[in-house]
Amino acid sequence: MMKAWSSLLMALGGVAFLFAVLSFLMQLLSGPVLLWNELVWSIGNLVIGLGLMGTALFSNLEAFRERMQTGEARRAGKYGTSAVLTATFGIVLLGLLAFMSTRYHTRWDWTTAEAHSLSSQTHGLLEGLEGDLVVVGVYSPMAAVPAKELLERYSFISEKVKVEWLDPERQPGRLRELEIEPERLREGLLHVTIGEESVEVRELTEEALTNAIVKLTRREQKKVYFVIGHNERPTVGDGAEEATGFAFAAEALTNENYQVETILLATTGEVPADADVVVVAGPTRPLLDPEHAALRAYAERGGALLMMLDPRANTDVAPMLAEWGVKVGEDVVVDLVGGMVGTPTTPFAKDYGPHPITDELRGYTVYEFARSLTIAAEAAGAFQSLVRTGEDSWGEVDLARLEKAGEVGFDPEDMRGPITMAVAGTVSLTAADASEEGAPAEPARIVVVGDADFASNQLIGAYVNRDFFLNTVNWLLGDVESISIRPKTGVASRLQLTTEDFLGLRYASLFVLPETVAVLGVIAWWRRRRAPGR
Repeated sequence: MMKAWSSLLMALGGVAFLFAVLSFLMQLLSGPVLLWNELVWSIGNLVIGLGLMGTALFSNLEAFRERMQTGEARRAGKYGTSAVLTATFGIVLLGLLAFMSTRYHTRWDWTTAEAHSLSSQTHGLLEGLEGDLVVVGVYSPMAAVPAKELLERYSFISEKVKVEWLDPERQPGRLRELEIEPERLREGLLHVTIGEESVEVRELTEEALTNAIVKLTRREQKKVYFVIGHNERPTVGDGAEEATGFAFAAEALTNENYQVETILLATTGEVPADADVVVVAGPTRPLLDPEHAALRAYAERGGALLMMLDPRANTDVAPMLAEWGVKVGEDVVVDLVGGMVGTPTTPFAKDYGPHPITDELRGYTVYEFARSLTIAAEAAGAFQSLVRTGEDSWGEVDLARLEKAGEVGFDPEDMRGPITMAVAGTVSLTAADASEEGAPAEPARIVVVGDADFASNQLIGAYVNRDFFLNTVNWLLGDVESISIRPKTGVASRLQLTTEDFLGLRYASLFVLPETVAVLGVIAWWRRRRAPGR
């Protein structure tokens, strides 16, 4: 009776032994992260496999000896040797492929939003590294898995990215060497070093790590001034954190390693000499004459100005812009087709003119109560249109009807779309009292946007508004190489697994399920072999 079961026991034992060996190899290749449950699985398979094969061999030892002396045994040995050689060749081939995959590899991201790819800003920074970027991941082995996944993307792009892992429990000396205090290690951190400078990154995101690299690589800290005193959008203080405030915009500039300050031109009488860009963000009160003179003098000596002007704002900078070649429309942009559902005065735009600011934009920007801009014919070579709405939009000039009744409708006096909502230009402005013998001033860089809401806290994170705003400041500062698409701040939908969950899923898919199928296959083979007539 026992002999009848020997072939089944031998086959089942072989299956268990094979999966025990494979699971051991998988653990060795996975590194130091070993779980006790996996060892139990491997050892259990090994014991069961050897036990079943030993039982089968012992119960059928006499028949096995007789069979080895027959011609059938020699044929079986011949075919068995061939099978073993074929299997060995296959294993060697797989090993070579695995070895080559560690030397020559590539990555694909087939998600629509490229959620698993680094942004063009990160690519540009890593490809432009002049020295080694050393990132020390200070995590326990169990908590290091997400950090490894992120840093693998960085090291894949540049060989200058050097990654080191530090276990705070086992390497306290290295921790002291990096001057990392243990109480700051609640959830681990990344210690990023370039040359003699280093920063710590606690938020495990591409945005946080790339911002740290920006701070380390951009040594010069340029200064961006926001004009205040005319009810402009605040960057600090009261209202800065509200939906219409500019706290997020200022934070985004700080993350680019720019210094952000405010200036009351009425008290200084001039734009400071260290100003690299002056931003006028949505004023609703007129400027005083000295403030007009300060802005004009700054532009005439080659300054960089960003003007964001909302419709119906009681401001008086439009005449100055008209002198420079940009006419500001007294209207509100309406788009029944390309506007937000139920709010046609919130237009979306994806029609960008050829310009360094917009060349890499690949998505919509959204605005709220924007006004039209027109480039004067004599300034057509100096200014370029940056953003246009669709052909079904128009510039609504009947603001009284819009304000009182909330109604819009195209009238003959309205400007028909596409409507330009942002322009940029490089203009040579000459001061009235300039000396003819003096050296010519640098041309001014000017960007005008017919809306300030697009960069407010409420909308700067929407679509590619943040990239448009930062690219604009980059261009005004002359940091053309910094113009790019930045890391996505949104969180991609993904299945969140712990290390234990991941390893459990891996074992279920690689071993438990295949071994179950193999066992069922062996039983089916054995039953068919014992069926009558075979």
